[in-house]
Amino acid sequence: MLNGKTAVVTGAAKGIGKAIAVAFAKEGCNIVLNYHSSLSEDTVKEIESYGVKCMPVQGSVADFEFAAELVKTVKKEFKTLDVLVNNAGITKDMLLMRMSEEQFDSVIDTNLKGTFNMVRHASSLMLKQRSGSIINMASVVGVTGNAGQANYAASKAGIIGLTKSAAKEFAQRGITCNAIAPGFVETDMTGVLSDDVKDKLLENIPLGRYGQVEDIASAAVFLAKNTYITGQVLNVDGGMVM
Repeated sequence: MLNGKTAVVTGAAKGIGKAIAVAFAKEGCNIVLNYHSSLSEDTVKEIESYGVKCMPVQGSVADFEFAAELVKTVKKEFKTLDVLVNNAGITKDMLLMRMSEEQFDSVIDTNLKGTFNMVRHASSLMLKQRSGSIINMASVVGVTGNAGQANYAASKAGIIGLTKSAAKEFAQRGITCNAIAPGFVETDMTGVLSDDVKDKLLENIPLGRYGQVEDIASAAVFLAKNTYITGQVLNVDGGMVM
């Protein structure tokens, strides 16, 4: 179903984003790989090894005009935009009473506004196509909240609301919009946590193990293939939130 399609993945230099880009490449998708700061040439080579095109594009999705230009570039190079995965995200954890305005704003700008920017511009192309799959990266924290992550939780809760609203607006044109809410996944972002914190987190995971980036990637491929699921939040969390 995805062979020959075009998938845009934001925040795809490493971790979950890279795994998602590789998973779609394995399905035969040409990949537009957005990254913010740096990108390994090996990542591009790995994606291209599956016989697809990979176009890296550097820039911040928090910039409204950059998002617009990215979509224009996709249209020019590939004609269609079939799958959009909004994965770009940052954390700046701090207790709420000590959190600075910059710490709050920067997380909201990248995570929530960045997702809006990409959905806003990509949807124009998808609406004309009368097809497309939008997958937004939320988090279980956006459902439950988490001490020390008010900014991150707010951004992810906002993404859930944005996803459901977009799904209702785009459904009549054959466009699906869903969110994935990962639990604790082993990445560079979570690798900085202490062993004590990791052990406590593990106690709250019924499956008794941490998630892998491939778990999230396979969920994204599943949602892109299924044209009758929309407006949903898929928890990929080992049972943390039931």
